[in-house]
Amino acid sequence: MRPAPSNSVRAVLVTESTKNKKLPISEEKIRMSTQQPAMQIPAQLVKELRERTGAGFSDCRAALVEAECDIEKAIAILRKKGQAAAAKKAMREASEGLVGSYIHAGGKIGVLVELNCESDFVARTDAFHQLSHDIAMHIAALDPRYVRREEVTPEMLEKERDIYKAQALATGKPEAVVEKIVNGKMEKFYEENCLYEQHYIKDESVTIGEMITQAIAKLGENISIRRFVRFKVGEVSGGAAGPETAPVIA
Repeated sequence: MRPAPSNSVRAVLVTESTKNKKLPISEEKIRMSTQQPAMQIPAQLVKELRERTGAGFSDCRAALVEAECDIEKAIAILRKKGQAAAAKKAMREASEGLVGSYIHAGGKIGVLVELNCESDFVARTDAFHQLSHDIAMHIAALDPRYVRREEVTPEMLEKERDIYKAQALATGKPEAVVEKIVNGKMEKFYEENCLYEQHYIKDESVTIGEMITQAIAKLGENISIRRFVRFKVGEVSGGAAGPETAPVIA
């Protein structure tokens, strides 16, 4: 029977075993070694993006990282995210809000617009008041006839299509081409006559609908234009009577 190794021998054996055995590298060290260095985003670029979109600091920085500091791409990213956020909030009831107003210089044209949101808190913010003012001013300038395209009456659509079709046929174009021309002119009709489709008078790169979407993303509530009325001195209807000029409740 072999004698058991002494304590000193055991210590030597353990030491030799430890030398030959590779110690495990912690997962944390592995993750640290494979991480990419954080992209440096200039503060001035974040500031410019915030001023152009109204989005929060963290959202702007994340968009710039994703767009690799291309501000135009970052704006497109924020718009897409804003549309997604707006779509989620669109089904929520917006029963609060305010009636905004605008009187054009000289007092010849005036506008009232009802802008809705979900809470009285948001309705009292400067951003919401400014939005209602900007929309009222836009209505005074471009004189839309409807809030949304869904509110255009079937009779009006048929009338417009007939006019555009007759104009296209008079040029001698084939029927297939005529239909494309008519569809294009109908889209132009919506753009000129429906508030949500119109390009904002002070920034034609965005529509009123896109402005609402941006406001939803910024303020965190569903926001919608319920109705409006435009008055002009000398107009018998006052811009509010009759199926074609009356404000429509959304």
